[in-house]
Amino acid sequence: MKKLVLASLLMSLALPVFAQQAGFTGPGSEVQQQGGFNGPHKTFTVAQTNTLQDDEKVVLEGQITKKISHEHYEFKDSTGTVVVEIDDHKWMGQSVSPKDRVRLEGEVDKDGNKIDIDVKKITLIK
Repeated sequence: MKKLVLASLLMSLALPVFAQQAGFTGPGSEVQQQGGFNGPHKTFTVAQTNTLQDDEKVVLEGQITKKISHEHYEFKDSTGTVVVEIDDHKWMGQSVSPKDRVRLEGEVDKDGNKIDIDVKKITLIK
């Protein structure tokens, strides 16, 4: 019984390690790795994010085209590109390539003239 409890404990500690192994598999993914969104139902375009307020909730659909740096990626749709920040644990074990279409749910993060999206949830679109 003690062995079963110990094995269960060890497995539960190892699961987060396995979940973090997935992520973006396209250009820039060789960059060194360093860790329930109740957003709107309306989907915005990248171009529309320029008109939104700081901390406004958004849903975007398109492709993650490359990794820029740790947790920062280039996201593109038919209207343009924007930098998105995706914390390591947000990948939830999913592997995403530039060919995959994804839905990102997050918040606009404006800092002066710089705009990026702080992603709270990423979903592969089939």
